Amino acid sequence: MPPEHNGAFVAAMEDVLDLYAREYDPSRPVVCFDERPCHLISDVNDRLPTEPARLARYDYLYTRHGTINLFGVVEPKTGRVDFEVTERHTKLDFAFAMKRLVDELYPQAERVLVVLDNLATHSKGALYEAFEPTEAHRVARKLEFHFTPKHGSWLNAIELEFAALTRQALDHRIGTSEELERVVGVYGKLRNERGRPIDWAFTSETARAKLSRLYPKKPTDQT
Repeated sequence: MPPEHNGAFVAAMEDVLDLYAREYDPSRPVVCFDERPCHLISDVNDRLPTEPARLARYDYLYTRHGTINLFGVVEPKTGRVDFEVTERHTKLDFAFAMKRLVDELYPQAERVLVVLDNLATHSKGALYEAFEPTEAHRVARKLEFHFTPKHGSWLNAIELEFAALTRQALDHRIGTSEELERVVGVYGKLRNERGRPIDWAFTSETARAKLSRLYPKKPTDQT
């Protein structure tokens, strides 16, 4: 948690919480975006298959194949998710992810409201480094960024989705980017078919009551 009486934190927090409290508007969808590293690990020896009354077994030895990036998007009001595997998470990768967001995932939206953290690569300036000015401007106009506060990554609903993905699909050795794409693709397909929204109950009003120590003291409160 941040230091007490932190005006910058609570301002950014309430901005994000107010987004989650909005009525669903397909023309201005609220989506949460982030990335996470995935370690590629494969078995050294073949696994022993399952047998009656015996689970599959694998050797403790493994081989590392480096780290790869996973971009994640979730729309809390609908439960829609999307994942993309990339080799890196540079500014250019972020720019192409944002272009994909507006052109492929939400082409009919007037504007996409994106919740994301303050990572250096997360900026509209990245669009101008990746594309010609006209194209960068077109994509940028369809994006509205809302940044979580420092020490406030828990306010980004994609973290809930990453946690569920890890427990249900990534909690085993995955040795190649192709296998990672297959696994997250299956998870995303099932998740979208079920269409379960995220019930985000923590509001600005709740924050003022439960996290009052984070709010700056008013002049009348000072001694």
